[in-house]
Amino acid sequence: MQGQQDEVELIQRAKAYDPDALSTIYERYYQGIYRYVYYRVGDSALAEDLTGDIFVKMLHGIGSYNIQGVPFSAWLYRIARNRIIDHLRRQPEKVDLSLEEARVETIASGEAMLENTLRRDELLKAVQVLTDEQRQVIILKFIEDLDNATIAAILHKTEGAVKSLQHRALDTLRHYLDKMQ
Repeated sequence: MQGQQDEVELIQRAKAYDPDALSTIYERYYQGIYRYVYYRVGDSALAEDLTGDIFVKMLHGIGSYNIQGVPFSAWLYRIARNRIIDHLRRQPEKVDLSLEEARVETIASGEAMLENTLRRDELLKAVQVLTDEQRQVIILKFIEDLDNATIAAILHKTEGAVKSLQHRALDTLRHYLDKMQ
């Protein structure tokens, strides 16, 4: 209960454009929004740019934001989702780096980064086999650790639909990963 009251107070201060409140919101939600965007677009520089745009949109819209009983983060993720959709609609098909270019970049970054890059690339390839809605549910549930009610609010779906999407996505991923072994 105290957490909800703190968030309500923070939002009210942000609606009045209190710099401390806006800074707190940015610090609290930046990493999660960035990860969500990154796993949707697969490019760190682009994810940084889009995340910045999302917080600018949040700043422009905070004055008209209404507390509706769902977490503030649901509103932010909805802004992120819409911004990603806008970006993807405007882009031609993405051209991937050749394996040789990716290899040269990775080797230059060191062995530890190589392992992280390979894991990240494997994860990105795996989630690409999912539908867009399934991908969003998996990212929000397992990477952002959001509950089904919040995910439902972000995606404008019922909790049952979120559970169904999650189940189908996990089944698809399991089949994909079995083929890869």
